[in-house]
Amino acid sequence: MPRLLKRRTKKTSLPPGSVVFVGDRKKDATSLSIIDYDEREYLEKAVESVEECLPFKDLPTVTWFNVSGLHQTEVIESMGRNFNLHPLLLEDIVNTGQRPKLDDYGEYLFFVFKMLDYDEEESTINSEQVSFILGRNYVISFQEDEGDIFDPLRDRIRNSKGIVRRMGPDYLTYALIDTVVDNYFLILERLGDKIEFMEEELVANPSTETLQSIHSLKRELIFLRKSVWPMREVVSRMERGGFALISEATNIYLRDVYDHTIQVIDAIETYRDLLSGMLDIYLSSISNRMNEIMKVLTIIGTIFIPLTFIAGIYGMNFRNMPELEWAWGYPSVMLVMLAIALVMVLFFRRKRWL
Repeated sequence: MPRLLKRRTKKTSLPPGSVVFVGDRKKDATSLSIIDYDEREYLEKAVESVEECLPFKDLPTVTWFNVSGLHQTEVIESMGRNFNLHPLLLEDIVNTGQRPKLDDYGEYLFFVFKMLDYDEEESTINSEQVSFILGRNYVISFQEDEGDIFDPLRDRIRNSKGIVRRMGPDYLTYALIDTVVDNYFLILERLGDKIEFMEEELVANPSTETLQSIHSLKRELIFLRKSVWPMREVVSRMERGGFALISEATNIYLRDVYDHTIQVIDAIETYRDLLSGMLDIYLSSISNRMNEIMKVLTIIGTIFIPLTFIAGIYGMNFRNMPELEWAWGYPSVMLVMLAIALVMVLFFRRKRWL
């Protein structure tokens, strides 16, 4: 289950701009890779140090620098020195509990998003913070782990599919954000399947395990909403324009991302309402089952009330009770008691209480 809040004890009493990693270490060493391209040329390679990235910094082509692993803060600080990045920006990159946001630093734009992945084996949502820096001719991405969801985009760049090779770094940033948002739909599909299965189980056989599953899903949806809701504000700011680094041609595509973000939020709210209704159904089912049990016990007790009354009368130790000396007294009383029980059962069935 993902944590809703990251521990920030490492940041206590430190000055602003301190580059201190806050999060879970997800790989051994930080790795860097470069994808450089234009409409005609393409280059992709892994590099060992930040200095190897510098020749691509001022090229007229579009360059995508990718940094995987945030725990080696010296690499992040080196990127900051060589690309003239603000210390507060570097602090936000290594603090993996950031809220999705957009900051304008003039010469570049800084984005923070949550890249989510659904673990099929554990049936949980894994979260990873991903940060983007959009410069005049480059994009820098910072990820916590090696694997990501951007391989289809890399294939489009390699094979020159679509218009990505003809557009600038702002379109590459759009494509990265669009991939993050589209992946939310895949997670929502998995959650929708779980909710549908849970509804069937809730109607057929509600149990404490069902209640635990409902609470687990509600927590995942809260986490998903926390990751997606601020993203709407970020994309809305981008598509409204006003940024020199984002062209009008890219704004059209950003409107499409904004629509997708709204769809994701609507689906999350719908699922939250469904889970709230399922919780009410669970409580009603348990209450109805308890009522049925109490009804059966009450009927049994009601049937035995007159029988107990008769048994109590003949259990009194008086000498002058004529039925006690009668040979057919015992079977007669038993027949009367049986007849009373049958009459009461028939009466309850006629009233549809049984």
